[in-house]
Amino acid sequence: MSESAGLQFVSPYAFEAMQKVDVVRLAALSDPELRLLLPCLVRMALCAPADQSQAWAQDKKLILRLLSGVEAVNSIVALLSVDFHALEQDARKEQQLRHKAGGANGESILVSQLQHGLTLEFEHSDPLRRLRLALSELLAIMNKVADSNGEWFLKSSELFESPVYLEEVADVLCILQAELPSLLPIIDVAEALLHVRNGDWFLCLLVANVPDSFNEVCRGLIKNGERQDEESMGGRRRTEALRQLCQMNPSQALNIRAMVVEECHLPGLGVALTLDYKPDTADDAVSPLVSYVSGLLLGTNGKVRTWFSMFIRNGQQRKRESSSVLWQMRRQLLLELVAILPRSRSTHEPNDSVQDAESSSGYSGLREEHVVKASALLRLYCALMGIAGLSTPEQEQLMVMWLSWMIKEEEYFESAAGVAASFGEMLLLVAMYFHSNQLSAIIELVCSTLGMKIAIKPSSLSKMKTIFTQEIFTEQVVTAHAVRVAVTNNLSANITGFLPIHCIYQLLRSRAFTKHKVSIKDWIYRQLCETSTPLHTQLLPLIDVYINSILTPASKANPEATNQPITEQEILNIYQGSAGGGGNGGVRSRYSITTQLLILYYILSYEEALLANTKQLALMQRKPKSYSAALMDQIPIKYLITQAQGLQQELGGLHSALLRLLATNYPHLCMVEDWLCEEEVTGTLPLLRRMLLTSNTWRYSQMQLHHAFQKVPSSCPRLIRILDHLTLLSAGDLIPYAEALTGSMGLLLGPGVPRRIPQTVNKLWMVLNTVMPRRLWVMTVNALQPSVKILRQQMYTQNDLMVDPLIVLRCDHRVYRCPPLMDVVLHMLSGYLLASKAYLNSHLKETADFDRQSQTISNLGLGQAGQPDTPEVTREELKNALLAAQDSAAVQILLEVCLPTSEEQGLVEAGGSAESLLRNMRGPLPSIKQEDGARRAEVEGQPEGGLLSDLREVQCLICCLLHQMFIADPNIAKLVHFQGYPRALLPLTVAGIPSIHICLDFIPELLAQPQLEKQIFAIQLLSHLCTQYALPKSLGVARLAVSVMATLLTVLTRTKRFAFFMPTLPCLVAFCQAFPPLYDDVAALLVQVGQVCASDVVTKTRDIDPLIARLQHLKQKPKEVLVSGGGQSKLSLAQRAAEELGGADPDVQLCYQIEATFMDIIGTSLYGL
Repeated sequence: MSESAGLQFVSPYAFEAMQKVDVVRLAALSDPELRLLLPCLVRMALCAPADQSQAWAQDKKLILRLLSGVEAVNSIVALLSVDFHALEQDARKEQQLRHKAGGANGESILVSQLQHGLTLEFEHSDPLRRLRLALSELLAIMNKVADSNGEWFLKSSELFESPVYLEEVADVLCILQAELPSLLPIIDVAEALLHVRNGDWFLCLLVANVPDSFNEVCRGLIKNGERQDEESMGGRRRTEALRQLCQMNPSQALNIRAMVVEECHLPGLGVALTLDYKPDTADDAVSPLVSYVSGLLLGTNGKVRTWFSMFIRNGQQRKRESSSVLWQMRRQLLLELVAILPRSRSTHEPNDSVQDAESSSGYSGLREEHVVKASALLRLYCALMGIAGLSTPEQEQLMVMWLSWMIKEEEYFESAAGVAASFGEMLLLVAMYFHSNQLSAIIELVCSTLGMKIAIKPSSLSKMKTIFTQEIFTEQVVTAHAVRVAVTNNLSANITGFLPIHCIYQLLRSRAFTKHKVSIKDWIYRQLCETSTPLHTQLLPLIDVYINSILTPASKANPEATNQPITEQEILNIYQGSAGGGGNGGVRSRYSITTQLLILYYILSYEEALLANTKQLALMQRKPKSYSAALMDQIPIKYLITQAQGLQQELGGLHSALLRLLATNYPHLCMVEDWLCEEEVTGTLPLLRRMLLTSNTWRYSQMQLHHAFQKVPSSCPRLIRILDHLTLLSAGDLIPYAEALTGSMGLLLGPGVPRRIPQTVNKLWMVLNTVMPRRLWVMTVNALQPSVKILRQQMYTQNDLMVDPLIVLRCDHRVYRCPPLMDVVLHMLSGYLLASKAYLNSHLKETADFDRQSQTISNLGLGQAGQPDTPEVTREELKNALLAAQDSAAVQILLEVCLPTSEEQGLVEAGGSAESLLRNMRGPLPSIKQEDGARRAEVEGQPEGGLLSDLREVQCLICCLLHQMFIADPNIAKLVHFQGYPRALLPLTVAGIPSIHICLDFIPELLAQPQLEKQIFAIQLLSHLCTQYALPKSLGVARLAVSVMATLLTVLTRTKRFAFFMPTLPCLVAFCQAFPPLYDDVAALLVQVGQVCASDVVTKTRDIDPLIARLQHLKQKPKEVLVSGGGQSKLSLAQRAAEELGGADPDVQLCYQIEATFMDIIGTSLYGL
């Protein structure tokens, strides 16, 4: 409102004095300032106050004294003497009249017909008429505002425009509003004043005389204001009026600005108030304008962001005007930018020969205290560009020149700044996103870099995409530049920002390297070698996408367009000298553990991806080379996994990823027993023992250990001392002794070797197994070969043992009676069985698809459509059959090992029962631990066939392994028992293998087999199971077995009957002992068998009828027989008679066997015999 530029407004000092009713301050005002506040002061002095205190009485006297010398007070007193009640009634009547007339200017009740102009009438009128004139004019404007429906207008009024009478009109206006508040609400009056000239001046005087209404007036004006105040004259006048009000009361300016943001109205007012705001204390960080605009554009309120963005966009469409708030904002921002920019020294070239100390420190010359301001200005500029659409002329060409210059000088900026991540990599990454049309990734990248959420439409980036992809970064430039970028030294998660690895990763994803035949293998290898902990999050995705680019071509049209894999020699260089590797264990690798783990992850992922993509590769007739088994043997996989386990927090997800790959490709390295053993090796107790390690431990070398082994048993004390010291070493420090330990294991099988030595060797072997299992297993298998093979120098390799795991059991037979070494052999057997399964599975995947592809090509059009699938099914079945044969063969060999040898059998027969070793296994087996040295009979005079014999301990070890195998695959148990094994082992297997109870599930199927031997074995096995597991399920199977025996009695020939019932009849005793309800069925079966046998010998000379009579009597009255003759004598008599007639007749022998079975059943049922 430029028309009120020459008028005097109420000062902030005067307004504050009025607001606080500070009489002292009011007295200090000048006459012109005091003149503006007279309406309020006069009413304050004349009206009866609500405050009756003495202090206010004194202040009132001061006010009266202050007003006594002002002439205009008399006119205001005259105005206050009018009857305002009658005036209000006339005003309401006039409003009703105007409402009926439709707002037309007709007869006025307040003002009669005017003889002269409104100004002259006002001059010549008395106070009442003046009030009527002003009220009539004001009501007319208020009615027009109410009827305008939001359309702005400017009302021409002499009364509000005449500079001579402005003060008198203001007095009248203030008195009217104060005396008639219900007729003239202050908010409606404020709205009406915006539509007349000098309205802002009148409004300020009105509010200054009613200071409590400041916030109410401001909020009403803002709420009724336009959303974009710069678009209309009314909006600009409203903004100017509110701006004058805030200048009058600057303490409330920020609150008014908050109202503006809350209502999303008058954005120019918010900027103007910020420009006018002068903080009490200067802030060196960020200016209020930058903070305010940044908060609006970068805040979380989308409504506010859209509202203010529209203000900036609309402001740019108008011509530049100095009065525009947007232009003032841009000018202020430019001044702030110029204030922090470096001076003339910033224009010096970087290679100037003469530079002072200040200018030589940095490339930009930006002072440290200005960095925060510069950062805030940059973020605001980006927000204005991206969100609000701020633009400048010739911006596109300048941007191209600027970006080209930045890329050219990138190396200088990076070295001068002293950082590893520069803007060059980020620009390269943006270019790659443009090339691959990943516009959403670009938006994400920009938002995360600037720390702001920008609503950018991908369609708006088309021009920028053209600039990046065709003018600055063509695809060839991108790939060529990326290969030349130096790798990041010691790359870790601590290095933030955009690095070369981000660019390479994106280029690999878009297949740019293979498309332009640029080799990236060397760069990736160098970057993997330059890594450290904590692991950078981009490394694993980089390896995955690199492997995909090796195996999968960029397009089907060019199947050779792939990257090259890392060579085996390069991989070996990483592990050369590492602990557990192929070199000397005492030399540490120069590469970090992170590099070694990443290379291991690369190899395992590569092999897994190669198998997963076999079908696609076969269709493309491509067969990428797999890494050799010799290479894998040189990598200390288990040692690296152990190291990674202790660095899980720093390695992120690498440790879990490696475990997943190992479980798939190397299951023998993930056995549960090994993990439990590792807990024992790395637990608290071993750590405390190693703390006692002295320097003398290191005096024993591998050669000294070897010589001590060679002189066994004469050097046993020295050897025990060396081995005890080795137990204090960690797994990694024990690696150099591995060859001496394993190579001398065969020497421990000789006589006279104390049990403590093989036990300690077993313990050291288990420790070494935690870091180098595969090499250790191969060395151990070769060391335990029979002496004949050692002389022939027949050495097995890792591949030989995976193809045929049973080689492990082709060891020196003395191992079978050395429990500590047998434990080692069983551990290796379990591992190689798992390794063989993984090897055959991978071999099948590697070859099946290529064979099927070649067969499909050769049989194209010759056979049926489903014919190529037949060989694959056959191969799978053959593989499963081979694995089952391997497992069952291993079980059968181990069961044979449990049988006593001829020498052991002779010693046992000399000391007691021939089957005592196996019969004593009825009870549950105790668990065997290698630490219990007392388990072996070392005391002189102890019988070799006792419970603590080597055979018994080996049996326990084997039963534990079989138990685990049966749990892992119940089909192995079924297969082994369908094959059968010696009857003498049944007491051992039933009592020693807890999981053998699963045989109850398939014994009915075994009984249904046509072979008589399998049926006999099933009944014998069932008899032991019933005794061990007297369960309802066992009762049902036993009842089925009795029924099967009764059925077979009717169909078997005389010879087969004797062969079947002689070994199975004693099993009935166990059935009756476990389940007494079976007694009747068993007795009936025995009588029936006896009758059948008697009928076959009826024509013979020997009379068999007395025997049948005794059987019937035994069935009916068993107690009388035992009481009369004694059970033991009858039993002996029956057995003796059977032995005497053993060569006479099979039926006669069977009859006496039946009688002996009867006696056993009766004896066990009555006396528990």
